[in-house]
Amino acid sequence: MKKSVFKFLNKINKKILPKLSDKDPLKLTKFQKGILAYRYFVLINSMD
Repeated sequence: MKKSVFKFLNKINKKILPKLSDKDPLKLTKFQKGILAYRYFVLINSMD
């Protein structure tokens, strides 16, 4: 069940949250770094 919830969150993240892969991580604001960390956390948990 946990994996299916994270897969669902990952699909929502792809559609709603901005893509930050083309930007330099050192120049991101704290808010953008938080979004990046959240997306990474959800992605890793959906793959396990």
